[in-house]
Amino acid sequence: MRRSRGIFAIAILCMLGMTAAACSGTRTSESTGEYVDDAAISTKVRAKIVSDEQLSIFDIDVETFKGVVQLSGFVDSPAAKAHATQVAGDVNGVKSVKNDLVVK
Repeated sequence: MRRSRGIFAIAILCMLGMTAAACSGTRTSESTGEYVDDAAISTKVRAKIVSDEQLSIFDIDVETFKGVVQLSGFVDSPAAKAHATQVAGDVNGVKSVKNDLVVK
C-alpha cells in the first residue's frame, strides 16, 4: 500500500513536470501566457490604429511575438510609416516595433 502511494506521487509529479514543460516558451515558440499577452498587445495596437485618422487598419497588418510588434502592409507616405511605428510603440507591453510597411 505504501509503495503504491509512492508510485502514485511520482506519477503525479511527472505529469506536473510535463505540463509545466509543455507550457514554457523557447527562443522560437511562445508559452501559453506569452501567446495570450501577445494577442492582447496586437489587439491594443489595432485599436490604436483604428482610432488614428492618419492610418488605415485595412492596409496594416499587426503581428506580435514575445512583445515585438511587426507591422506590414501599405501606407501613403514615409511620415505615415513613422507615425505607425510611434503608435504601436506607445502601447503598453510593446518591447519593440519592426516596421515592414511599404509606402505606396
